[in-house]
Amino acid sequence: MNTKPIDHQRRRLLGIAGMTAAAAQLGMARSAGAQPGMPKPPGSPAGTASFAPLKQVNAGVLSVGYAELGAADRPAAILLHGWPYDIHSYADVAPLLASAGYRVIVPYLRGYGATRFLSDQAVRNGQQSALAVDTIALMDALGIQKTVVAGFDWGARTADAVAALWPERCTGLVSVSGYLIGSQDANKAPLPPEAERAWWYQFYFATERGRAGYEKYRKEFARLIWQTASPKWDFDDETFDRSAQAFDNPDHVSVVIHNYRWRIGLAEGEPAYHALEKRLAEAPVIAVPTITLEGDANGAPHPDPASYAKRFSGKYAHRLVTGGVGHNLPQEAPKAFAEAVIEAAGH
Repeated sequence: MNTKPIDHQRRRLLGIAGMTAAAAQLGMARSAGAQPGMPKPPGSPAGTASFAPLKQVNAGVLSVGYAELGAADRPAAILLHGWPYDIHSYADVAPLLASAGYRVIVPYLRGYGATRFLSDQAVRNGQQSALAVDTIALMDALGIQKTVVAGFDWGARTADAVAALWPERCTGLVSVSGYLIGSQDANKAPLPPEAERAWWYQFYFATERGRAGYEKYRKEFARLIWQTASPKWDFDDETFDRSAQAFDNPDHVSVVIHNYRWRIGLAEGEPAYHALEKRLAEAPVIAVPTITLEGDANGAPHPDPASYAKRFSGKYAHRLVTGGVGHNLPQEAPKAFAEAVIEAAGH
């Protein structure tokens, strides 16, 4: 394994001058977003930082709602959010990357925000390979041949799967909490009791009571996860409410419940994804240039970095982001995340 650190000279792209310019651009965007008469994406409460009006494109089985910043002829960066979060995890990261010369795409995952299934008959599937296929379909729909792909939580698992299955489409990978590809067979093995307790919501979702409870209390549930997964993140009500509206998606509960039930073998996957899941179940090594990140105050279940370092065979570096940074790392430490994206991409 080549563990030579990624060229830190690339960090100059986001040096003092660049960060100052990006911060100024972000400030202007926020000011513009608050002006009367300026259009806002659906579900963006007034007075909060937000993306410009969302775009919509048919991609695979979905109509994907997404934010886009930067020129279309620039190197691409696709940023994938997690659960229970949304595209606003990247509200501060995206302008930094756009100012550094990237075309930044931030899609709502299936079951979130403006993204919808094209068919009423489509399975509201949350398995890992389905979300990876969604990402490739979005790239194809937008004419993106190669991209750096980055994410946390569900987004990190999806980014890992994309890099493992389609390395030729990836210029780099940034994954919070490292290598998150899993399999139903691997998940059959019980964990020690303390580790199992950390996954309490997975067992809750395995019951019909849990499904009904999440349907009724999805926003209260999300706030609890935000608080426990990022215990030192002092987010305000506006920040939470801006993202929580993404959970009003009519498919949200079904996709979330299927995701967690599928992981432990309580829900079937779709036959169309069986071959991909078989490949992922083998824990394929990822060869694309990669940076893994971890917050020093991540309260969500996450593996030890030493346990996954050998899953990356290309240029690789791991960083611990300090300062009380929790699970939602791009929103809590946007500069560190943006720097990692640029270094992994090598542009």
